[in-house]
Amino acid sequence: MMPGMAARIIEPETGRELALTETGIVCFKGANVFAGYLNDPEKTAAAFRDGWFVTGDLGRFDPDGFLVIEGRRSRFSKMGGEMVPHVAIEQKIMEGFGWEPGEIPTVFVTGVPDPVKGEALVLLTTQDITLEDLRARLTAAGVPNFWVPRLIKRVDRIPMLGSGKTDLKGCRELALAAAG
Repeated sequence: MMPGMAARIIEPETGRELALTETGIVCFKGANVFAGYLNDPEKTAAAFRDGWFVTGDLGRFDPDGFLVIEGRRSRFSKMGGEMVPHVAIEQKIMEGFGWEPGEIPTVFVTGVPDPVKGEALVLLTTQDITLEDLRARLTAAGVPNFWVPRLIKRVDRIPMLGSGKTDLKGCRELALAAAG
């Protein structure tokens, strides 16, 4: 944090202010926070709440006062009232199968709407694996049962943008189509 900045943590769904040590959406206020998007009042209005810049990052402050960013909200699912981190699940899958990370990802977890739990997890992967094997390996690694993807969609490659980043929208569209 820079001098003159203020931070707060809010609950993703309701916007209710949380304790700084609880995980939620990180918000900033201060003279060094940008005033908005150039010539885009709608995007600017969506990025601010009561004068606070809503970053879209999930984070918290540790006991020493350091900001810990835990990921982007778009890379979490809300399931049964709990925020489930997609990146952590991807890491556990990679570790469980002994796969090394590369320039092009081999796994991608995303959420799709589920009428009972709010969201269901879908795994997109370039590897040939079964749901039973995935469940066994994640359970052996101590991953909670509701973190295990419900569906696996085998793809030739994980969608990527021209910038080299994962195409989140493209991945979500594949997952939605797979969930039918």
